Amino acid sequence: MQASDSAVATRFPIGGQAVLEGVMMRGPQSFTVVVRRPDGTLAVKEDLWRSWYTRWRFTRLPFVRGGLVLVETLINGIQALNFSATQAMPQEDDETSGISTWAIGLTLVFALGLGITVFVVLPHVLTIILGKLGPFRYDVSSFWFHLVDSVIKVLLFVAYLLGISWLPDIRRVFQYHGAEHKSIHAYEAGEELTVANASKYSVLHPRCGTAFLLVVMVLSILLFTWIIPWLPLPITWTAWLRHFVIVIIKIGLMMPIAGIAYEFIKWTGKHRTNPWVAGLSRPGLWLQRLTTREPSPDQLEVALQALTRAIALEHEKELACSLPSVEP
Repeated sequence: MQASDSAVATRFPIGGQAVLEGVMMRGPQSFTVVVRRPDGTLAVKEDLWRSWYTRWRFTRLPFVRGGLVLVETLINGIQALNFSATQAMPQEDDETSGISTWAIGLTLVFALGLGITVFVVLPHVLTIILGKLGPFRYDVSSFWFHLVDSVIKVLLFVAYLLGISWLPDIRRVFQYHGAEHKSIHAYEAGEELTVANASKYSVLHPRCGTAFLLVVMVLSILLFTWIIPWLPLPITWTAWLRHFVIVIIKIGLMMPIAGIAYEFIKWTGKHRTNPWVAGLSRPGLWLQRLTTREPSPDQLEVALQALTRAIALEHEKELACSLPSVEP
């Protein structure tokens, strides 16, 4: 598998995601999923994709686009996981069908709701319990309340990653995650896209979604511990009403925080050779050791195939845009 001369000449910002027995790659205008079927053949889903945040001037603004990219990535991820599930574990009648737009929307709402419950509401409730029963007493207006809440949030996240890493199917997904990173490293280095070239690179990448989630948590800690205690909530409110309002505020701040985290990850990706920036990125790379594993050659082949097809789609779209229109 080789990268074309035009692909080498032009570098597109391409990211990816591991799925069941495969990899999804997405460029600015492309969406590709390649999955290894049980019989060893490759199933491919590919299409041109126009990102939401590039459609209007307002949505392209820094700190605005990050939230849109997050939602868009979740939707693409659900679509890719659906395709990979139907291909990696085909039905007995060998008929596979994608889920509807409504089903994707409901799945997205459920996923967001579950994430908010586990990583926003549950830490807050546990912090209330510790504040009432633990040796150190504090209330919701205290700096310590939100610091404890943040620590619990981080511990839950790490425990979740450690827990799922023991599942055999998830371990294979983590191997494909490593294959995705190795492939993108080879592409960004201008290497020929072969298994031999990609295999020598690290499974860790500074623009990984795992690093993004870590940045989100760090920003949450900074904002929640230093801003929320100073909110002028009416003293006449009951304690439960104050807790309810603060949880709603935390949920409302998640999209702005995601926007800031996106800009940070984008900036560190552009300046990764700077030693100071590399130092800032290192905790995100450490966390990726929980979500990546060394891939096998056949897994690298799948990732490289997805990457190559995504690059081809990007060039196809670039060429179409450069051709002059012909009047009928």
